[in-house]
Amino acid sequence: MPNVHQLDARARQLLRVLIAQYIADGQPVGSRTLAKQSGLDVSAATIRNIMADLEDIGLVAAPHTSAGRVPTVQGYRVFVDSLLEMQPLLEPEFERLKRELPAHAGTADLVNTASSLLSAMTHFVGVVTVPKREEFPFRQIDFVALGGNRVLLILVFADNQVQNRVVTTQRTYSASELEQTANYLNSEFAGMRLSDIRMRLLREMHEASAALNRMMSASMEMAQNAFGPADAPADMVLAGQNNLIGQQGLSDVDRLRELFEAFQSKRDLLQLMENCTRAEGVRLFIGEESGYSALDGCSVVTAPYGTPGRVLGVLGVIGPTRMAYQRVIPVVQATAQLLSSALNQAYLPQ
Repeated sequence: MPNVHQLDARARQLLRVLIAQYIADGQPVGSRTLAKQSGLDVSAATIRNIMADLEDIGLVAAPHTSAGRVPTVQGYRVFVDSLLEMQPLLEPEFERLKRELPAHAGTADLVNTASSLLSAMTHFVGVVTVPKREEFPFRQIDFVALGGNRVLLILVFADNQVQNRVVTTQRTYSASELEQTANYLNSEFAGMRLSDIRMRLLREMHEASAALNRMMSASMEMAQNAFGPADAPADMVLAGQNNLIGQQGLSDVDRLRELFEAFQSKRDLLQLMENCTRAEGVRLFIGEESGYSALDGCSVVTAPYGTPGRVLGVLGVIGPTRMAYQRVIPVVQATAQLLSSALNQAYLPQ
């Protein structure tokens, strides 16, 4: 990809103006418009020559129906990385995010609200991956005998979400044994994350003698069932998919169908978002940079959210490549910041 530093000041300014103008009105930008908008004291002929050079290195293209130019994926990338002038989020918008992502809300409500807010504020698709339950500390566990060797596990998390599991145990447990086991596990593990509990259980099982007493044996079996990895697949919440219908660059029916099928299956989107959990701050995929053909006509702006030192998920916006990046990026950044704050203040350990 061309390096922006290889372009002289005039070429950078013209590329910046061309892309900003194209994002604003969606029309190919001609040399006359560039002469008016750029503030450069150069002739139309000079501008045409510079445009030809930018086209040669792949930053702009000339549609067959117009003498003007439009940005390419590479042009957008140079623009975002080196030429973009970010617009800070307006105070009313920040206050709206803060008001609608309160610390006292439950996780499910926060995730759904964040997705809807991202869509409403950008007019594109808002997406938020759902945190895995094992990343949350649990508050309380209870057991209910269902008859025979079947037991209902009731796991209450720190955000008041409840998870029920029916398990088959190695032997039948009495109500008294189940109550004693619950009391022991609550006293030993309440406030810990499931992933941390599993590590401790493995260590204690390794260190324990072969002759575990009856109580400890029951506790270990129940704990393995309760705190083991969940079978639930990763998930995400999407809002505003219909916002993409009729968007410039996404009007092709086959392309739109492929995109909506990707929204429906979620598999590729989840993989893309999962790849962003290891990134610090905002990541941006423009067109084919995502690696998924369904998103070739789209840009995806993402940011991780979570607590200090621990990523719980990723949120973002999916829209056309012709996107007001200077506005969308701050919205994504602020939403990630405030969702993290809401989760952190409400119930997650530091």
